[in-house]
Amino acid sequence: MKINNQIPSTGFKGLKENWRSDFSAAISVSLVALPLALGIAVASGFSPMAGVLSAIIGGVVTTFFRGSNLSINGPGAALIAAILGGLAGLDGNINYVLGAVVVSGGILTLLGLFKMGRFAKLLPSSVLHGILAAIGVIIFAKQIHYALGTKSDADTIIGTLLDVIYKLPEINPFVFIISFLGVLVLIFYKKVNYKFVRIIPAPMWVLLIALPFVFGFDFFTEKTLSFLGNDYSIGSKLLIDIPNNPLDSIMHPDFAMIGSSAFWLTVLSITTIGSVVTLASARAIDKLDPFKRTSNLNKDLVGVGLSTMVSGALGGLPIITVIVRSTVNVNSGAKTKWSNLFHGVLLILFVLILAPILRSIPLAALAAILVHTGYKLASPKVFKHAYDQGVEQLLFLCSTLIITLFTDLLYGIIGGILVTLVLQMLLAKVGFIQFFKMIYKSGSKVYHLENGTYDVKLKGITNFLYSLKLDKLLKDIPNGSNVIIDMSQTRLVDLSIMENIIDFKRIHDDFGGEVRLVGLDNHVASTSHNRALKIVTGRIKKRISKRQIRLQKLANLNGWSFEREVDWNTSYLRNFHFFDSRPIEMKSNSLQGLDVENNAQWEIADIVFDEGALLALEVYQTTVQIIRLPTSIPKFIIDKEGLFDKIFNKVKVLSGANGDINFKKNKDFSNKFLLSGESEEDIREFFTKDLIHFLEENEIHHIESNGEALMIFKYLHIAKTDEVQNMLTFGLNLLKHMNLKGIS
Repeated sequence: MKINNQIPSTGFKGLKENWRSDFSAAISVSLVALPLALGIAVASGFSPMAGVLSAIIGGVVTTFFRGSNLSINGPGAALIAAILGGLAGLDGNINYVLGAVVVSGGILTLLGLFKMGRFAKLLPSSVLHGILAAIGVIIFAKQIHYALGTKSDADTIIGTLLDVIYKLPEINPFVFIISFLGVLVLIFYKKVNYKFVRIIPAPMWVLLIALPFVFGFDFFTEKTLSFLGNDYSIGSKLLIDIPNNPLDSIMHPDFAMIGSSAFWLTVLSITTIGSVVTLASARAIDKLDPFKRTSNLNKDLVGVGLSTMVSGALGGLPIITVIVRSTVNVNSGAKTKWSNLFHGVLLILFVLILAPILRSIPLAALAAILVHTGYKLASPKVFKHAYDQGVEQLLFLCSTLIITLFTDLLYGIIGGILVTLVLQMLLAKVGFIQFFKMIYKSGSKVYHLENGTYDVKLKGITNFLYSLKLDKLLKDIPNGSNVIIDMSQTRLVDLSIMENIIDFKRIHDDFGGEVRLVGLDNHVASTSHNRALKIVTGRIKKRISKRQIRLQKLANLNGWSFEREVDWNTSYLRNFHFFDSRPIEMKSNSLQGLDVENNAQWEIADIVFDEGALLALEVYQTTVQIIRLPTSIPKFIIDKEGLFDKIFNKVKVLSGANGDINFKKNKDFSNKFLLSGESEEDIREFFTKDLIHFLEENEIHHIESNGEALMIFKYLHIAKTDEVQNMLTFGLNLLKHMNLKGIS
């Protein structure tokens, strides 16, 4: 796959050329940012306006200094625990915490200027997710009582969670109904495909749905209401506090505690979490960038550092790269960094125009957003995903989580790293000194072969501590090169190294190169996950699943080829629009054959791909069919059409894709399918009566043409053997009804 030739210009030229798409994306982002900023501030013990101020600074200030293209900057949920810890250690004085925020911003700026952003890679992935899970538990525990309308007097997070059970009889139904509906909106929002609903982001819907209850129950007046014979108190204390003059919310830092250990513990917590989350988020968003650009991570640190200093000086929260808003930005069609600036400007307008409405927002609505956020950070999916990557990853995550909950964030990070190192030493079966020698004096080298290929020989222990040396080893290999990474002489390869190698492979694949991973046949892992920690055991016999046996028999019976091993080369799949913002992990269990009648090569394979990034990451496994055609055809996409899609069939979506193409004489087809593509005239000519009738008669599949091949799948799950056979039958029958011979 080649890099997109239409990469947007940078600087003010990029602003001039792309301001429409960036401004459109910023509208969606700001609608998400406003409720999140309010909620994060309240959860951090700050005033609601402090959150909005931080979001504004994250947009208006950070944009001019950072090195990323599509990220959004502002206050993040990942730092709520650090701020709460700072308040607890600094006598509950917000001004002291603001002093720590300013100092932290200065340190982040220096880290960026001295190009030390790379050191964030030294934090193992499972430890990072353990910290985020702990933050999720803390957010959930602190906000669940606001959602229920109860209070907890417990001094610990565990005690606060247990109080939920004890306080169930005291739930305020007039508060609970707001938060309950808000959580339902957040859970089911993604499952609603109606465009009139999706125009407004889920967090904003939570606020809008809450307003009728606020006015209906008259939260503006202190009173008691009865329900099932019990009296419950409501009033303005249940609403967020927005001053008449927003400038009245500005506070200034106090550095009187700068000599205390509590002050520096707060500084280190904010700096560590802020830098790691910012850099991890920036790398995650790079994977979603349709133009395959790479962020300058050191400039990102400078950007968030300077804006954090400004924010702390004015009474705001620390600034980081925020993953949810960044994902919205990408999916809304942003092209340059200026969408971040526009979202900050729009937030200023919202505050000026919507101040009276903001004062009507109940704390329960913000609590619903935060409870949902906290749950997602520490949901069963998080632990299952860690377990899928290896039982040892689950152990790293859980140990980090437990240490953090019973101490603080900084000790959680240190403890998680120590647990990771100790277990890796045990798995590698080497002593303490030898372990570190095998990391830092491994003898790994890069050889430039005569045919132009780069041969990378990795040796010894390649774990997260080796990440920086790996970067140094690979940095001189030109983008787009053909590279062989041989790990046959490694004693241990951990998840962090596998992630770095896969990122390296993605970049080179995007530039038209090929990166092959070899030498892991004599390694074993606790799971089949492609990134799982691997240790050398000698040559082992690979286990074959029952499904693989059935697929092999199917291939033998029909004269097809079958390859069950993991294939890391998935660059061709990224030629399909579906994978523009869905990074593909790997391909395996590949069946391949030839349709002689149409001279078309086909392949059916299992793939693993990601949707979202970092905190919002969902990992999917599915089976897709690729049919390479003997001739070119129009580019198009066919999907199921929702009830309200046809209302918007003439409206182009923000990303620039065309609307639904309808056929007046085939209403059944037009009502059943959503058909879009680049050239409506060519598509109408291509979709003959015979083809339309065939599609009407069959179940709906996702069908996409990139001009030279078709991609077809039906479900987002791994297909059973009979489903594989049905997929092939459908695909080959589809070819029979296409006028391939008449297309040039």
